[in-house]
Amino acid sequence: MTVESVNPETAEETGLCEPPVAGGGVPVLGHGWKLARDPLSFMSRLRDHGDVVRLKLGPKTVYAVTTPALTGAVALSPDYIIAGPLWESLEDLLGKEGVATANGPLHRRQRRTIQPAFKLDAIPAYGPIMAEEAYALVERWRSGEVLDVTAESFRVAVRVAARCLMRGSYMDDRAERICADLTTLFSGMYQRMVVPLGPLYKVPLPANREFNRALADLHVLVDEIVADRRASGQKPNDLLTALLEAKDENGEPIGEQEIHDQVIAILTPGSETVGSTIMSLLLVLTEHPELGDKIRDEVKSVVGDRPVVFEDVRKLTYTANVVTETLRLYPAVWILTRRAVTDTELGGYRIPKGADLIYSPYAIQRDRRSYGRHEEFDPDRWLPGRAGDVPKYAMSPFSVGNRKCPSDHFSMAELTLITAVVASAYRFDHAPGSDAGPRIGITLRPRRLMLRAVPR
Repeated sequence: MTVESVNPETAEETGLCEPPVAGGGVPVLGHGWKLARDPLSFMSRLRDHGDVVRLKLGPKTVYAVTTPALTGAVALSPDYIIAGPLWESLEDLLGKEGVATANGPLHRRQRRTIQPAFKLDAIPAYGPIMAEEAYALVERWRSGEVLDVTAESFRVAVRVAARCLMRGSYMDDRAERICADLTTLFSGMYQRMVVPLGPLYKVPLPANREFNRALADLHVLVDEIVADRRASGQKPNDLLTALLEAKDENGEPIGEQEIHDQVIAILTPGSETVGSTIMSLLLVLTEHPELGDKIRDEVKSVVGDRPVVFEDVRKLTYTANVVTETLRLYPAVWILTRRAVTDTELGGYRIPKGADLIYSPYAIQRDRRSYGRHEEFDPDRWLPGRAGDVPKYAMSPFSVGNRKCPSDHFSMAELTLITAVVASAYRFDHAPGSDAGPRIGITLRPRRLMLRAVPR
């Protein structure tokens, strides 16, 4: 890859340089071709060419940010909002009125509505559900059949989210449909982000028809969930009740579209990211069996012979470090975009109003400049005496600032508990047909993980 020279006229007029342009683009598609073919390698190499570099994605110019400090600055600055190619590709799914995609006063009000469900003192109430679902996995796997880890991981993630945050049995017969829909949607949306061909995605080709079918089915499912709750007349103390009783800035009930988009924003990204992380954790336990042995020993030491419960999680420090290291090396949210709302400066470069920015937590969290033995899986790097060596913003799996994932503590507790229960019960081997290579869509996860669970 080469880097083109900076336009000297821009530097003269503003006092700031334009970032260099990454070479290697192709006609029409620009750098979208490389982002589609080998995005992890492409994003990981960009820092070698500058702290900020320009990319061409089809007709768009996008600014890639490559250092921990600058990605932190983008996440925290009011000069940048949630927008850009990633969010445009997600708009058909997440809508414009959910907490994942809203900006400004609407986003702040929505955060206030959902935040109580994720407060630290609220999370222990979800513990019995998390433990019940973790042990349901253990029981289901006793048959010795080959595990389709994609289906198993998404199933438990959807069930935990639904049972904790939208309590009711209505998810039992819908979890499989949601998992199938998300698999199709998140693959298609990544293609739409890196190769933004607009009207061509309306052509009734088989891939487009399958995408549209999955999208329509997911929206129908969400409407069914809301309708079932209303028909039940029940008002449990959960997130769905909070949404149905929420008021807008004028004290009026929020609209049906906002309720719909909020349910999508709660159910879909959370289930997709947690499910993807569970897949990566199972891959780690398969390829590093010594980690499972250490987790089992820790659980035995902390818990003894009784089942693991939520109250044990804070004592399972090694298990939590395995989860954290998995989040570092295999971040489900591996790429993010923002948009500048004013002319601004970043790393000494001019960023014009309306510019789209892109950055990769995957690249940041594997950078050799931030981590010794950066490609090695090492849970001990998160021990108190070593974690301070990691540069600020070089590890932000749940983002930072006002866009920080509100369910970060919820998700860490869930992942730690599931890992402790599963690793204590089984070792894992690859089964025929297993493919541990990365499957790259809007989220990152193993391509096709087929495992045998071997009882301990």
